[in-house]
Amino acid sequence: MSSAEYSWPVPADHPTFAGHFPGRPIVPGVVLLDRAILFAEQFIAASVAQWQIGNAKFLSPVGPGEVLTFVLQQKPSGAIAFSVRTAERDVASGSLTPPTP
Repeated sequence: MSSAEYSWPVPADHPTFAGHFPGRPIVPGVVLLDRAILFAEQFIAASVAQWQIGNAKFLSPVGPGEVLTFVLQQKPSGAIAFSVRTAERDVASGSLTPPTP
């Protein structure tokens, strides 16, 4: 099994902070999933557009300026497991599943 690690500093001016949530900005889960998908495409050097999100858990809110580490690991089935952390805590985890032939 191969693995890779990617870092993403959450931009303080990310457009989703305007509405999610005023006064206490939080990165939406869909943004974390989008980042995991982008990193998965870099990891396997191919599109994962036809893949499914096998599961996703959001464990801790993320605010502007935090630095996230995405760890991706390809399983024998071809699925990609991902975890997201800050230096202090787990943020999210899940898996991306390739289409069945």
